[in-house]
Order: sequence, then structure tokens, then C-alpha cells
Amino acid sequence: MLCKLKYGPVKDGTLHLIRALMLAGCLFGAAIMPTACEQDHSTEAAAPQPASQIPALVRQSDGTEVMQLPPHMPGLKMTTVRPVELSGVIETSGKISFDDRRVARIISRVAGRVEDVAVLQWDTVRRGQPVVTLYSPDYMTGEAEYLQARATAKLNLGPGSDQSNLAASMVAAARRKLELLGLDDSEIDALHEPSASTTLRAPIGGTIIDRQVIRGAQVNPGDVLFTVAVLDPIWITADIYEDDLARIRPGQELQAETPAFPGRIFKGVISRLSPAFDPASHTAQVRCQVRNPGLELKPDMLARVRILTAPGTVLVVPQDALIFEVDAYYAFVEVAPGRVTRRKVTIASWTSEGLTRVISGLAAGERVVKDESIQVNALWHQAHGESS
Repeated sequence: MLCKLKYGPVKDGTLHLIRALMLAGCLFGAAIMPTACEQDHSTEAAAPQPASQIPALVRQSDGTEVMQLPPHMPGLKMTTVRPVELSGVIETSGKISFDDRRVARIISRVAGRVEDVAVLQWDTVRRGQPVVTLYSPDYMTGEAEYLQARATAKLNLGPGSDQSNLAASMVAAARRKLELLGLDDSEIDALHEPSASTTLRAPIGGTIIDRQVIRGAQVNPGDVLFTVAVLDPIWITADIYEDDLARIRPGQELQAETPAFPGRIFKGVISRLSPAFDPASHTAQVRCQVRNPGLELKPDMLARVRILTAPGTVLVVPQDALIFEVDAYYAFVEVAPGRVTRRKVTIASWTSEGLTRVISGLAAGERVVKDESIQVNALWHQAHGESS
């Protein structure tokens, strides 16, 4: 009985103390576990990721750069550059222009001023019609010299004498001076007294397409005063791509349609093929003379042109195979399995949906990147240390 009273209370307190310590330990462990887990996750997140491998770039002996593609590129597909048959019609763009053999400029050959203007811009004039009157002391001087020389030549100096020959030479020289000032034979023959004013006339019949002077304006030798042009017939010039030039020759029929007159066909025959070639667009121009009786066709109008010719072939690639950068198109050409090079391509319009006509840069049978060409282009820039 005494033992129970002595040790009983001690055992019960110890038991309660142990239980309290165990409960506190559990609560402390539960509080620190999330923090430990977060630290583990943070450590994993902070672990550095492996850097993506830069594509290998190899420069060939001819200067061509070849890039090694990654072994597995999702969605990467290749396609083949292929020829397609053309119909017997070449379609291209064209422009209306003057027949430059029927364009003339009226220029000033003296220093002076404009006294009178007889025509306005867009007026129709006849050959020889008065256009503008100029005042200049040069006219008076030249006419006075001619009249004096002619009066001297009329004196009876005796045929064959030195003085007679000299007088004839002076008349010829004075007449030539007036011709250089712009006077024609009838105006020179009609001279009776010198005048400082002379009327300039239209050198050809046509339309005044440009007027540069007004009454009272000062003019100098070489100044262009008016431009006269014939609008019927008129020229249509069209651009022909390099691979179509062999199918073009003078004498072929050309048909043109303008946005101003949809559905109306203007016909002509090719008269000239330009000897010059544009290396930027890979085109040469053809020229066709077209009648324009109602003057409906205006210079610088655009036209859709069709040329009837023999059938041919052209190269095409899908539009997805091309990348446009700055001012040019590029394609990635396969040179070996998994290896490509970037090549500049010149293209032209094509009527088939999804295809592009190739003028230069690719050859028939070559394989090019079709899908994921944008991603391949980004890798190309990355291999050069650039940002795409």
C-alpha cells in the first residue's frame, strides 16, 4: 500500500510526459516536411538544362555552305523540283507606251522670253501649226545679217569675181545661221525686215502631252517648251521571262486587256524583241504596235498580255518551300542525306494554287525542304551565330 502511494504518481506523470513529447515531435515533423519538399523541388528546378546543340556548318571548296540537320526533326518533309507542261499561250504583264518614233520636242534655240502661247496641254495640233512665239535679239541679229548679205549679193559685181563669190558665201552662211535658229525655208524666203520675234511650229501632228512654259517666261537654249506625240498607233511593251524567250519571235499575235476596259481585247503583232536583258527580274521586253483609233489607250496604263506561241515547260516548287528574307527568296536544297544548303531563287507568278514558277536558282530533280522550312532557316541563322 505504501509502495503504490510512493511510486504510482511518478509512473503516471512520466507516461503523460512521454506522450506530450511524442505529440510535439509529430507536429514539428509535419511542419517541416513541406518546406523540405519545396527545397527539393527548388533544387531540381534550379538544375541547369542541357543547351541545345548548334547545327554543324561546313564550307565546301567552292565556297558553298552546307548545314547538317538534326537527326530527328518532326514534320520535316522534302519535295522535288519538277517541270510542268505549258500551254501554247504565254501570259505576262505589260504597259502602254508611246511609239518613240512619233514623239517630238519643241525646244528653244535662243535666250529670250515667251511672248505668246497658242496651244494648251492635251490640245491636238497639225504639223506646221503655230505653237509658241519667242522674243530674242538673236533672231533680229541673224535676220539682219541675212538681209544685208542678200542685198550685197544683188549688186552687180560681175559673175565669177572674187567679190561675187564672197557675197554668195556670206548669204549661204547667214541663211545657215537662221536655219540653226529654227527658221524653215519658207520663213527665210519671206523675210523683208529683221524682227526680234519668231513663231515656233509643231514639227509633227499629234497631241501636246507636255507643256513647260507660260507667257512671259524666260527661256534659254536647250529648254524643252512642248512635247508632241502621236497616240495612234501606240505601243504595248511586255516582260518575257528568260525561259520563255526561245518561244518568242517577231510576227506572233499579241492580245492585251486593260483594267480600264475589262473584257475588251486589243490585238497586235510583235514587232521587236529587246536586245537588252534585265538581270534583276530575268526578263526581256517585247514590243507590239496596236491601233488606238479612239485614243482610249493611254501611256503608262497597265495591261494583261497573252502571246500565242508554241507549248513549252517550266519548273515549279511548292510555295511552302520558299523563304523570303529582306528582298529575295531562298530554298534549302538537299546535297546529301541530312545535309542542306541555302540557295537564292528567282521566281515568277504561277496560276496553279500552291505552286511557284522558278526562273533561276534550282534545277529539275533537285530536292528541297518543303515543310518546316521556317525552322530550318532558323537553324541556318543559328549556325551562323545570328538570330532569325
